[in-house]
Amino acid sequence: MTDTELQSTRMAHNIVDGHSRRGREIQPVRSPYNGSVASQVMPADADLVAKAVSVARCGARLMAEMPAFERRQLLLDAADLAEAREGDLSGTLCDETSKTIRDSKTEVGRALDVIRLCADESIRLCGRHVSLDGSAVGHGKMAVSALFPVGAVAGIVPFNAPINLTCHKLAPALAAGNSMIVKAPPQAPKTVELFIRCFLDAGFPAASIGLLHGGTEVGRALAGDPGVDFLSFTGSPAAGLAVKRAAGTRGCILELGGVGPTIVHSDADIDVAAKAIANAGFRLAGQSCASVQNLFVHDAVADAFSERLVALAGALKTGDPRHPETDIGPVIDNRSADRIEARIRKAVENGARILTGGTRSGTLLAPTVLANVAPEMDVVRQEIFGPVVALRRYTDIADPIQWISGTRMGINCGVFTDSVSIIQQVFRQVPTAAVIMNGTSTFRPDQFPYGGTGHSGYGRESPADSVRAMSIERFLVLS
Repeated sequence: MTDTELQSTRMAHNIVDGHSRRGREIQPVRSPYNGSVASQVMPADADLVAKAVSVARCGARLMAEMPAFERRQLLLDAADLAEAREGDLSGTLCDETSKTIRDSKTEVGRALDVIRLCADESIRLCGRHVSLDGSAVGHGKMAVSALFPVGAVAGIVPFNAPINLTCHKLAPALAAGNSMIVKAPPQAPKTVELFIRCFLDAGFPAASIGLLHGGTEVGRALAGDPGVDFLSFTGSPAAGLAVKRAAGTRGCILELGGVGPTIVHSDADIDVAAKAIANAGFRLAGQSCASVQNLFVHDAVADAFSERLVALAGALKTGDPRHPETDIGPVIDNRSADRIEARIRKAVENGARILTGGTRSGTLLAPTVLANVAPEMDVVRQEIFGPVVALRRYTDIADPIQWISGTRMGINCGVFTDSVSIIQQVFRQVPTAAVIMNGTSTFRPDQFPYGGTGHSGYGRESPADSVRAMSIERFLVLS
């Protein structure tokens, strides 16, 4: 398809009250792989953001009046539509972000699971009974609660999983009886629009779902609008902190960055560990907040493990994301590639050694394994968000535990071991949101409460957790 044809068929639209809305000047969205025009977009302006919030507040009232069984059915219908449109969704995602076509199809499949799980959660929402007979003040009274929608929710979505992360915000918001405005990532505007239309075409009220396009300024305006009752954000720690400040007393879920700690202990099955880490460290070109980045390997198995990991990394195929045999596509843009390449080069200048990879062709970066890294290096202490794994040897499990704890970043920590005592020690002492036994930091089934601690986030994201977070508990005391 030529650029002209793409321009005529792939204009990404803002959606407010069910209608396509024009924004500012037309901007092209180019493929990270070859620079061709994948779509076009017209970013929203301040007036359109304010209009979207006003409509969403009306939509929230409509959703609050909708019975749970109707919300459930509409979500199931939306999932069916998304499943029927999988080819268009995954193809557009691949074209806009250069995520491999295999990973793009996987992402759509995961989103279908999330929608259907949220549909079930919509009819499970229930309050509780609190016994009051334990005090003289409460004696003779009864307290029961119910959960009500929070109102108008804003969801700000990143480029690395735009369908599934939109789904993790939109589906629970609707399941709980809220409205939502989604701010799509600038790199995948048409992808998110196609996905949003599955929900609107399923029959959700037009006012209940809005879509805005644009960059930081649109996200800032949306987060700062007092008409928004709840914020759900996925992105960098710096941007997340800005969202938290804007939220003030309003509720929020922040899913931020990490440095992907994973430990391979002396008793690990190194073949299993190497295969899992080669996938989790390099898939999606390392563009995941939980991608394996800091890899701690016990001295007793380090040589044998390194040999296996290097062989597996070297066998991965980089290239055209549309090709079904491609394992790793490019990073999102040249600026990101420049940053990653510069960090690798700086690490090498300061004593690190490249075991495999370290090369670049445009936005394609070879899967890279570094050894002899030091804790102060940027490739270690800062989120790399690229296909780079820093291998670090240890002899005492206390050393990786201490380092991980000191980062104040914590999504998941993977630990390959069959030792109950080792896994319990890590679980007790590492302040990440989860510790994964015989798995990597990337572990995330979509029903799992996912999120971070410290600089890595606030709150948990899953169908059950998000639906509840986007609800307000209200008590009735009976005498």
